[in-house]
Amino acid sequence: MHRILRSQYGHGQKPNITGFDPRKFVEATGQPRYDPWERAEAWRYTGKFSRFNRFKGALPGFGTAVVAFAVYLGYEQLFLKDEHHHAEGHGEDHH
Repeated sequence: MHRILRSQYGHGQKPNITGFDPRKFVEATGQPRYDPWERAEAWRYTGKFSRFNRFKGALPGFGTAVVAFAVYLGYEQLFLKDEHHHAEGHGEDHH
């Protein structure tokens, strides 16, 4: 009986006892020509639910924090000069 099954399916192929054909399954999972749920799902990606609008509020206050940090760095560079210069006049024993 084993010899008969092998001759039906060609040389080197094992018989498929389940009837499931993976090639047909892959072909059937392609994009359908018409999606009946397309109109019902469209609201998820438009208007206030667009990708930009969904991530716009992800980091509230980030823009304000960046501006405040930049202002602080500018203030520090202009007005908070270090009067103690480390490279000048130090001896070997002074750390």
